[in-house]
Amino acid sequence: MKLLRDLTNVSCHTITLGSRTKHLLHCIFFISVLSLFQYFSTSLKGTETDELNGDPWTKYGIFATCVLYAFRFVTFLSLPQVIFNVLGLTFYNCFPEKVTLKGSPLLAPFICVRVVTRGDYPDLVKTNVNRNMNKCIDSGLENFLIEVVTDKPIGLEPHRRIRELVVPKDYQTSTGALFKARALQYCLEEKVNILGDNDWIVHLDEETLLTENSVKGILNFVMDGKHHIGQGLITYANEEVVNWFTTLADSFRVADDMGKLKFQFYKFHKPLFSFKGSFVVTQVAAERAVTFDNGRDGSIAEDCYFAMKAYSMGYTFNFIEGDMWEKSPFTLIDFIQQRKRWLQGILLVVHSKTIPIKYKFFLACACYSWVTLPLSLSNILLAAWFPIPCPTIMDFTVVFIGGVNIYMFIFGVLKSFNVYRFGFPKFCLCLMGAVAVMPFNLIIENIAVIWGYFGNKHKFYVVNKNAGVSPITV
Repeated sequence: MKLLRDLTNVSCHTITLGSRTKHLLHCIFFISVLSLFQYFSTSLKGTETDELNGDPWTKYGIFATCVLYAFRFVTFLSLPQVIFNVLGLTFYNCFPEKVTLKGSPLLAPFICVRVVTRGDYPDLVKTNVNRNMNKCIDSGLENFLIEVVTDKPIGLEPHRRIRELVVPKDYQTSTGALFKARALQYCLEEKVNILGDNDWIVHLDEETLLTENSVKGILNFVMDGKHHIGQGLITYANEEVVNWFTTLADSFRVADDMGKLKFQFYKFHKPLFSFKGSFVVTQVAAERAVTFDNGRDGSIAEDCYFAMKAYSMGYTFNFIEGDMWEKSPFTLIDFIQQRKRWLQGILLVVHSKTIPIKYKFFLACACYSWVTLPLSLSNILLAAWFPIPCPTIMDFTVVFIGGVNIYMFIFGVLKSFNVYRFGFPKFCLCLMGAVAVMPFNLIIENIAVIWGYFGNKHKFYVVNKNAGVSPITV
């Protein structure tokens, strides 16, 4: 507990020292958690030695033994992304101070902040457009436009920095792209697009809020100009927390952004494992070359498809410093539906014949580790009911994977919840809550996976963005 207090309350004489100290304490805590997991696992295994005696091939039969070992090996599908998460969370400072501009905003290229919406929550869109515009101005951004692309008219007030685009109901792309991909492709049409090839687009969801740090990070990225596509961190515990369960469950996503997402972009500049649809910054020339016109299979996880296609075309990526704010789903059913859609959409990308396997190999590993989650979790019961001898390195790796995934929830809370805002007692409750929701989160994730097996893979579920308003399916 003292280590957690030091990690969250550390205060040093200089900004650099404070940032590095926080990161060092996080690394020590990370290693301590993994070491404790290995220690208790070794101790527990020592008490089960008698149960492991005997030949499993004779005891269970050849077929059953093969199945038991196959289930154990399924766990290793997640090993590559676990390694990337460890490297990202340790190699790069996880507690950077405020982003510093590396050039004058007056010299930055033109930036279009593009928000895509169905138009079901006009008040939410209007409020966030005004907030984001003010944040851009307050952060020193000069050459920018906020563009709202909607299926239904929002009725935004006329403003020189705001453009509302209503996608015609009869508009169709050449490949029949649907949903958000269709709207994004409409913006790229010759008679609609007003941006130049050297301009930049910042893609946001309708509930996404800019921060000063994210605006400065975007400015640094576009002024650097070395890479065509960028992405940054999104956090979910800002302002009012609507649903504590889903917000704590989403703490894993925060750690995922700071881990494998950051490492894959900083080290390799490629979307090896994943890509999100919000806090995306693209150069107009690159986006128009890649396009969002990728048929039905590229319309469910259009963000992931776009990234893999861009990767295959030779475009490079980078991580953007700073964070943006979003809300976790307000209800459990929305949480499940959201995960189900992501799983189904990514599966369509993995199975797409238009993207060569060499560009999506690690994505496939990550996707199938998700698809086989019920099989991986079944090992908890199978190991107790049908113990089998395994090499030490195999047991070590399985515990390592489990320990890293558990710490990801803890780190997500450390990164998302400000101890000065919540107070130390409530902050500790959030940490314990993140650990407590893990079993229930795994159950919900399994429901989403199983539902995803049999559900319609071309349905786009829109989660509720306003409390008390029913979600819409199409």
